Amino acid sequence: MKESRLYLRELCLLPLCGMLLSMWLCILFFCIRTAYSRPLLSMGLALSLLALGWTLFFLWLLDEKLTAFTSDLCQTIDRMTEGGACPDADYDQETLQSRINCRLLRLYQIMQTQRHDAETEHQKLQQLITDISHQVRTPVSNLRLVTDTLLTRPGSYEEQTAFLEGLRAQTDKLHFLFQALLKTSRLETGAIQLRKSDASLYATIAQSLSGILAKAEQKRLSVAVDCPEELILPHDSRWTAEALFNLLDNAVKYTPEGGSIRVAVELWEMYAKIDITDTGIGIPESSHAAIFRRFYREAAVHRIPGIGIGLYLTREIITLQGGYLMVASAPGKGSTFSVFLPRHF
Repeated sequence: MKESRLYLRELCLLPLCGMLLSMWLCILFFCIRTAYSRPLLSMGLALSLLALGWTLFFLWLLDEKLTAFTSDLCQTIDRMTEGGACPDADYDQETLQSRINCRLLRLYQIMQTQRHDAETEHQKLQQLITDISHQVRTPVSNLRLVTDTLLTRPGSYEEQTAFLEGLRAQTDKLHFLFQALLKTSRLETGAIQLRKSDASLYATIAQSLSGILAKAEQKRLSVAVDCPEELILPHDSRWTAEALFNLLDNAVKYTPEGGSIRVAVELWEMYAKIDITDTGIGIPESSHAAIFRRFYREAAVHRIPGIGIGLYLTREIITLQGGYLMVASAPGKGSTFSVFLPRHF
């Protein structure tokens, strides 16, 4: 800062020196050409002293103004970095101060947005860590219990086989949990970009159905599909199939043996509506919003295997494609999950 002020003083002294030199050259010229050399020299000296005095006064005044301006600017920036009040900006004025304040206000708004985003991400990370620790605690405890039992208590071949099957089930649950979390985190952070292209919706539905047909057959569930084979819709086929599979997998889980599952597509003006209807146990209306939260599960279905992340992942996939998800359900009357996908880019 001192070097800048010294440079400013030197910059102001250069015109002063040039002015004094020019003035004295003119005085010397007139002194040589006229006989009034002494009065001219006296007048030149007086004018030089006056010019020097006014220049020094101007430099002092400019230094005071710059010092006050930089002090106010530093205080404003300090308040901005500490998250204090935003700087005042008058958009009606065209002064240098108003232009600087307008840009400081824009910078303050950007900083506040970034600070808010950072806090939100921090809260999400804390919530994710809490959710993961809660979900991992049970299978890890079961694994330790089974391994301690195998190490401390001898048993028959059949007992050891049963314990190993339990170990395999818990490791499968952990693997499924980590895979689901990996997909969710990549979608949330933008590491995975959904790429929409014109594709057959019928083929996407068929791909999602292929993952649940064996389970549906074991429970003797009838599965029906009503979708035009020639329907072309802009969507990410792979991730949309993942979203529909999650809905169909839930339908298979929570539908008793001998029930039915129906997939129906209806074309609206702006959206294609995909209804997945089951004759399962249903969902209370008070829980319709909560079921889309990560790791949320109804108390009535805790005995059924699951971790409560499928609906959350499904909503993320559909939302990222510009669509939305709705549910209509009641206890004992089954459920209908409606997926709305835009018909145009």
